[in-house]
Formats: sequence, structure tokens, C-alpha cells
Amino acid sequence: MIKGFKIGIVKCILIKGGLIALYLLLFSSCKQAVKENNAISENVKKTYKQIGEIERFSSEMDAIIPKNAVIEVLANGLVWAEGPLWIPEKKWLLCSDVKENKIYKWSEEDGFGVYLNRSGFTGKETDSRESGSNGLVLDKNGNLVICQHGNRQVARMKASLENPEADYEVLANRYQGLRFNSPNDLVYDSKGNLFFTDPPYGLSEAMMEDPNKEISFQGVYKLTPEGEVILLTDKVSRPNGLAFSPDEKLLYVANTDGDNAGWYAFEHTEDGSLGTMDEILNVTDLIGKEVGFPDGIKVDNHGNIFTAGPGGLWIFNSKHELIGKIKPDQWVSNCAFDETYSTLYITADDYLLRVQLNN
Repeated sequence: MIKGFKIGIVKCILIKGGLIALYLLLFSSCKQAVKENNAISENVKKTYKQIGEIERFSSEMDAIIPKNAVIEVLANGLVWAEGPLWIPEKKWLLCSDVKENKIYKWSEEDGFGVYLNRSGFTGKETDSRESGSNGLVLDKNGNLVICQHGNRQVARMKASLENPEADYEVLANRYQGLRFNSPNDLVYDSKGNLFFTDPPYGLSEAMMEDPNKEISFQGVYKLTPEGEVILLTDKVSRPNGLAFSPDEKLLYVANTDGDNAGWYAFEHTEDGSLGTMDEILNVTDLIGKEVGFPDGIKVDNHGNIFTAGPGGLWIFNSKHELIGKIKPDQWVSNCAFDETYSTLYITADDYLLRVQLNN
């Protein structure tokens, strides 16, 4: 009895051992299959809706934008999208909704959602037609610096990028004691000076006749690292987007004036002032015929200019010759590059868009 019992136990152990081994083998195989499937899923790019078209007026465009490039819709549903800013370390794209007083965040991993409320106006009541934030930029320490229409100032968010809060440090809100109209767009130079434009678009619907307007002109300003506000020019009637050439010898400024719409190139002198003003192109005759105005500007590492204009995003080469357009069939406001200049993000009406570039 005992001997037979022992033999039975041994057989049972062998059988169970075989089943366990088989189970472990199957589990290992399934785990490997899941791992491989996940790897495949990670390598499969998300697909996005495509809109509009890309026009090429010169073969130079082929070196900038692939022939098979498309305009992808990353998100929509904003009221008026503006101020796109790529955050390299986070792989985020931030953009303002000027009318909703919010900043949104998009990433390939997390998608699209509200990043910061009360981004441009922190008071209780306003009659501003566009009270939210507009242009966005990072300072040398990686802090978010914002053009705030409603607060009529340029300000730095005190909180970290990871934990945004509507708590701001004022960098500039007055010129010679008078409040700005509504700082719109901004860019740093390599010396740490902050250049910004101040059109009236964040005031009430009356704009130029708004009784709260304290400065009679619309200026392009420089804020020095020491905190001094310097008026660079008041010769542009509605200064809007601005950007430097790669060597910082030229400052480009868009004029969003229906009676004198176009783009200017200012000589940026050694002492930091602006010299000769040359008109790149006047498009007043297109206003009302095609949707949009001269607006936000960005310049790539080769000196090509990407700027919002009537009918879409206009592309000029470094010689200021028009070589193509990105036309999403929406009112384009601005654009931004990633850190490698291989991806272009575009804000257009209620859309956030993307175009892949050659670089």
C-alpha cells in the first residue's frame, strides 16, 4: 500500500510538473507576443485628418517641404488659436485661445486639452474683444513668458511648466507711465532682450477710439534684461508678428492693417536699435478677397520666412522672394517649429495643424 501510494504521488508530481512547465511555456509565449504587438503598436503612427493644400511657386519649396507632405489636423474646437510654442524637453505644443482666455497643450502621447486658465486676463470684468493670452515664448531659464491682452502686459508665469498656475510676474506693462494697448507677439534675441509688438486688438471693439487706450500709437518695443522698456518704432500702423533672421541682422514685422497690409524688414543695428525699414511685400489688394491678414512670423535655420497672410501661410526665401504657400482653407494666425526645424505647427482659426518639413 505504501509503495503503491508513493508511486502514485510521484506520477501525480510528474504530471503536474509537466502541466506547470507547459503553462509556463505558454505564458512566456503569450507575454512575448504581447510585447511584440506593443512594439508594433508603438511604431504605428497615429493618423490625422488632412485638409487644404500646399502650393509651390519655386523648386526651392521641395527642399523645404517634402512633395508628399500634407496638412494634418491635430486638434480643433478652439475659438481663435494663436501663439503656438513648441516645448522641446516635454515634446509639448502650447497655444493660446485668445478669446477663451486659455492656453491649450497638445502632445502625441496625451492628445489635446486645457493647460492653463486665465492666461491673459486675471481680473473680474473686461470689455476686451480678445482678453486672453497671445504670443508665448520661453526665457533663458525655461519659464513661460506671455503676451497678455486682457492684462495689457508682458508677464512671466511664476509656476513651473509641469504645474501651471495663473500667477504672473509683470515684466512690462507701461511705456513712459502709460499702459500698453495689448502686447501681441514677442521674441528674444541672443543677448536676452525681449522684443514685442503692441497693436490695439485686445482693447474693446472700438480699438483706436477705446477710451481706455492710453498710448496714441502702436509700437514695437524692446525690454532689456535690466527691465528698461525702449520704443523701437511707431512707424508700423498695426504691428503684429515679429521674428529675427538667423544672424539677427534683420527684424521682420507684420502689419495687420487692412489699409496697408504687408511685411517689413528692419535693419537690427549693433547698438540694438532699428535702422532702415524696407517693405518686403504689400498685400493690401488681397484683403477681403482671401481670408486672413499678415500676422505671426517664424524664420527657420536657413532664413526662410513662414508668415500668416491672406489665404494661408506664406513662405519667402532668405532673399524675400515668395516661393510657396500652405493653404489649409482656414484663417491662419501663426506658426512654430520644433527644435530640429523638421516639423511645423500652425494655428488657424479654431484649428491646430501640423506639416512635416525637410531638415
